[in-house]
Amino acid sequence: MGWEALTLWGEDVVRIGRLAGGVANDVWSVRINGKLAVGRLGKRSDADLAWEAALLRHLDGAGLTVPVPIPTIDGRLFVDGLVVMEYMEGGPPETEADWRRVADTLRELHRLTQGWPQRPGWRSSTDLLAAETGTRIDLAAMPPEAVARCRAAWARLAGRKTCVVHGNPSNPGNVRITGHRVALIDWDESHVDVPDLDLVLPHNGAGLEGDARDIAWQASAAWEAAVCWKDEYAIKRLAEVRAI
Repeated sequence: MGWEALTLWGEDVVRIGRLAGGVANDVWSVRINGKLAVGRLGKRSDADLAWEAALLRHLDGAGLTVPVPIPTIDGRLFVDGLVVMEYMEGGPPETEADWRRVADTLRELHRLTQGWPQRPGWRSSTDLLAAETGTRIDLAAMPPEAVARCRAAWARLAGRKTCVVHGNPSNPGNVRITGHRVALIDWDESHVDVPDLDLVLPHNGAGLEGDARDIAWQASAAWEAAVCWKDEYAIKRLAEVRAI
């Protein structure tokens, strides 16, 4: 059905302009009931979209600022891969203080989602100590030496409690700050994992020190190398993962 499905949100809904940052999705600003919103069209499964929608509604109910899905006229939160979400005002974090606030928000996310079920089809970093695939990751496509290095980094996370991680909070474009509010947007990479992966932030906003910082930074570099393999960014991140 594609963008034609927008009519299910109301006859007056219109697309305004394409938004930057969409990689796996076609993302546009839209106007619904006279208010600005965001429409996202992609190829994720209904199970995947249901997981994301339930998460965002839970976080909104708990007081976090997130782009909550807007239901269709008949109450559906997505239709054939199309989701319409609240528009988040604000700009990206710029200062050390901003990034400390982002870290506080992430830690609240982690606290609120302990025991959350895994996103359909995804694997956590510690799952990949034994598994080879999970959504965008295929360790069989990487050189054996690279896989060994990544798994050595993730092994240091074994035994830790898991929760929902945002997946890409270090990208300033995924954060909107207005006054005292910190909003996290673009939840495409969110899944259940060890919270350390979310805490590698500019200016070391999470205040990690010593072994805690080394473990998080190594595990995060390994994760991004595996997710993005084999583009230039992935090779750069792999170079940061310690040889064994």
